[in-house]
Amino acid sequence: MLSLFNVSYQYSGGYGVSRITFSVENGEFAFLVGASGAGKTTIFKLINLELLPQQGHIILDSFNSIYLKKRDIPLVRRKIGIIFQDFKLLRDRTVFDNVAFALEVVGTPSRKIKRQVLETLKEVGLTHKRLKYPQELSGGEQQRVAIARALVNEPYILLADEPTGNLDKETAAEILDLLGRINSQGTTILMATHQQEMVLFRHKKVFYLKDGKVVP
Repeated sequence: MLSLFNVSYQYSGGYGVSRITFSVENGEFAFLVGASGAGKTTIFKLINLELLPQQGHIILDSFNSIYLKKRDIPLVRRKIGIIFQDFKLLRDRTVFDNVAFALEVVGTPSRKIKRQVLETLKEVGLTHKRLKYPQELSGGEQQRVAIARALVNEPYILLADEPTGNLDKETAAEILDLLGRINSQGTTILMATHQQEMVLFRHKKVFYLKDGKVVP
């Protein structure tokens, strides 16, 4: 379970104290909806332990930020997958190597990397593009690579930060469908978006943010 509560932080537009209480249960797909500057990025940074709450705590699986030692933070982050709006792919590496990089940096044995990368690329439908470079792919395909990279370490949770923001409506719907399939296999997903229409016909848990606070 992931839960944030009694969290104080600075949000875009000024300084303020926001006390937030929300939880995402294991296996859920939840949306964090709010305009630019509402506090979505700050919450993601808190979950990823780039920021620590001044009050309250962050619980991720069995880890509690109150008791977490600084040296253990990188270990926790390995179990958090992050998907960005602008993909953040390595332009000089192939699709395979972009996904493999996430395993290499945590010291995964080379014999295990090939198997895990190919399995994950199959899951996102890109096995046939494994030797292509990012600039040879469409925007939707690049986002699929980014999803595979975030997924390959078998994370506790996927944080999707405006993953459809740079995509047309049809491609965005395909990416949401893919995330839905990944979620149906047991991966917990928290997706931030400013596009309320994204959640209208999807029966998922939704948190609305305004000025750093969860609102009804």
